[in-house]
Amino acid sequence: MAVYDEDRGSGWVEFAAVLLFAVAFFRVISAIAYFADSRKLNDLTNGLFSSHTWAWGLWDLIIAALAVFAGMSLVAGGMFGRVVAYAWAIFVIVQAFTTINIVPWYSALMIALATMVIYGLARTPREAAP
Repeated sequence: MAVYDEDRGSGWVEFAAVLLFAVAFFRVISAIAYFADSRKLNDLTNGLFSSHTWAWGLWDLIIAALAVFAGMSLVAGGMFGRVVAYAWAIFVIVQAFTTINIVPWYSALMIALATMVIYGLARTPREAAP
């Protein structure tokens, strides 16, 4: 039987950090595909950045960078990570809604992952200031 350790916390923040790292890794791969103007991409001409795949790649790199910084700060217990993780989740949800008519499964997955990050952060109380 597992014993809950009050000092260690519930693990939701670590879960959110792992999700941030995983999505950041995937977004870097996605950005590389955009920068390479891959023919494996969906038709993005009706999306937010039109057919400018470099803009989509830049957007993905920004989201990946935010995710890495937030994940590192969350693991270290910093408040910066919580703030950036919330902002990251909002950016991901906004981006997913801009592409939901183009890539519905990907967009739905990104909304679900960002929602899980928000839930994980909201479920775990912030540390009290000394």
